[in-house]
Formats: sequence, structure tokens, C-alpha cells
Amino acid sequence: MKIFLFLVSFIIGICSLLVCKETIIEIATHSVSRLLETIHSFNNNSTTTAATTTNTPIPTDTPFQSHPLDLPPGVHLTANAMSASRAIRKVFLAVEQSEGAGARVRRSVGTPQLRNFSPFLMLDHFSVKPGAGFPDHPHRGQETITYLLHGGVDHEDFAGNKGTIGTGDLQFMTAGRGIMHAEMPRQNPDGSANVGLQLWVDLPQPLKKCEPRYRDLRAAEVPQVEVDDGKVRVKVISGQSHGIDSVKDLAYTPVWILDVEIQPGGRITQPLPEGWNAFGYVLEGSATFGDKGNQTVVEQYHNVVFEPQGEVVHAEVDAGAERSGRFVLIAGTPLDQKVVQYGPFVLNSQEEVYQAFMDYQTHSNGFERAKGWESEIGKTMLH
Repeated sequence: MKIFLFLVSFIIGICSLLVCKETIIEIATHSVSRLLETIHSFNNNSTTTAATTTNTPIPTDTPFQSHPLDLPPGVHLTANAMSASRAIRKVFLAVEQSEGAGARVRRSVGTPQLRNFSPFLMLDHFSVKPGAGFPDHPHRGQETITYLLHGGVDHEDFAGNKGTIGTGDLQFMTAGRGIMHAEMPRQNPDGSANVGLQLWVDLPQPLKKCEPRYRDLRAAEVPQVEVDDGKVRVKVISGQSHGIDSVKDLAYTPVWILDVEIQPGGRITQPLPEGWNAFGYVLEGSATFGDKGNQTVVEQYHNVVFEPQGEVVHAEVDAGAERSGRFVLIAGTPLDQKVVQYGPFVLNSQEEVYQAFMDYQTHSNGFERAKGWESEIGKTMLH
């Protein structure tokens, strides 16, 4: 009798699953969708600008394994007449859009035009006026590099770090296992907007759970080199150019960032590590990229993406141009890992993203100090 009742119950259960299959799937899908929508909601309040802070020392217990494409210490790249030029993969406009609370950004990396260009996750060219900004928001799993072109930006986080960067300054922030902070613009005397770049860089998987840290780089600390009889000036923010090295220990993921300004008639041949992903973003004027016979003019606010094969990038500004051309040339070590990103959380699997969301909500596993924390600078958005 017991066996008979068990079989009847089992058959009824199977039939119920078959009859209600679509409803069960709908409920499960709805639950996951709600979770993803909640995670996505952070995106509007978390991507871009930065300010900065008191420098936090590099954790000594954080392991770092060099990538096979990293340059050996002390190696300087040079160019000659036989150096292979990198071909151009594509050129596209960074369209202006709203971001954060009242900010305007031109996003190039991190759009359908160029998504997850490892190790790069996002590049925003931001313009933030007083009254707008990026109030309290979390991060996990990435590094952000903020380069302020004009104005000033205040920064504050839940660990007590606070500070300001001004024109020409940079902040390198490693979110690691978790950080919550705010980035708010200063009031410029002339009422102008605060303008800069913010680059998101993926962290190697072993470093996703490292302790967060900051490294400020002041404008006066950035070495410069002149090329082509002074017609070209390069600010070596990170990496190297024509025998000049940048300040070391800025970010965990190897990245080169060069701010290049070319006067009319000037030309530069810039070596880059072979196999690294690289692109340029034109800040002012225009520049012509490529070797003779295979050149492309790239206008202001456009991104030029290079093929990984090749040793150098050629750039020049026509002698008849009315103004100089200025662009940032950025290259980085590609990471052989999956990227799963929802808003401010950048990890390697959906499960890790769900865990990051839960950790943030429950103030655990790196977000303990987020409980009850509100930045002072973020409160200006409430008035």
C-alpha cells in the first residue's frame, strides 16, 4: 500500500511539473531578471570620473604573476626604418551621453563599437559641472585611472581616504575586493566644467580579491619628452617613450598611457609592446595615423583602434593644419580571462557578480564599511 501511494504521489508530481512547466520557468526567469535589473541600476550612478586621495600602500601579501607579454624590467623599445607599423582596425566617434547625476560623457571603450577590449573595459571623456557628479557608489574587480584635463574633483571613500586632484593630475584606484566612494566636481572660478578621462582596466583574476588602494600622480611628477625638434611633446603618464620612463607601481595590470601633442608639421613614431591591445583617442584637433601610403585622418572625439600585430604607431599633423593635434595613446596587456560585468562589478562569472551584489547588500566580504556610510561630498547632491 505504501509503495502504491508513493507511486501515485510521484506520478502526480511529474504531471504537475509538466502542466506548470511554463509558469515555473516564467517565475524563475522573472526572478533572475529582477536581480539583473537591480544590478544594472548601479550603472547609471557608478561609471566615471574620479578624484582622489591619500595614497594607500600596496598590500604586501597580494600575489602578482607576470603576463607572458609583459616587458622585462629595464627593456626600452626603440624604432627604426624596418619597424612594422600597426594597421588600423577601425575608427569611430565617441557619442556624447548622460551619465551619473547630471554629467556628460563621451564613451568609446565600453560601447557596442568597442566592448571588452582586454584589459580595457571603459573609457569616458567626461564633462561635469558643479551640481552634477558621481555620488556614493561601489566597485569591485577593476582598476580605474582618472586623468583630469581641466578643473578639480574631490574624492572620498568609506575607508576615510579623501582628497582632490587638479588639472593634469591623475588617480589610480584599485577597487579589488570592494570599495565605496564618491567623486564630485569643484566649483571653478570661471564657472567652467571639470573635464577629464576615466579609464576602467580589468584586474587579473588572482587580484580580484586584493585590498583596495589608491595612487595619486601629480602633474609635476609626470615626465615629458620632446620629439621631432620640439614639434611633438609626450607626457609619459605610464609606460615609456623615446627613452623616458614613467613613474612606477601605478597599476597592477600593465598599461601604457601617453598624452601626445603634435604641432603642425610634426611627426612621431611610437613603439608599443607587441601583442598588446592599443588605441588612441583624439582630444583636440585631428591627427593622421599610419605609415606613408596607408594613412587615416582621425578627428576630435574619435577613437582609433590598432591591430595587435606590429611594433610602432605613426602619427603626424599636416603642416598646413590650423592647430595642433592632441591625443592619448593607450596600450595594455590582454588578459586571457572571461569578463562578466554588471554596472560597477567586474568579475569572471555570473555567480561572482551575484555574490558581489549580495556582499554589497549585506555589507560583507569587503563591503563591511559601507553599512551606514555616506560621503560628505556626496551630500551636496541632496540640496
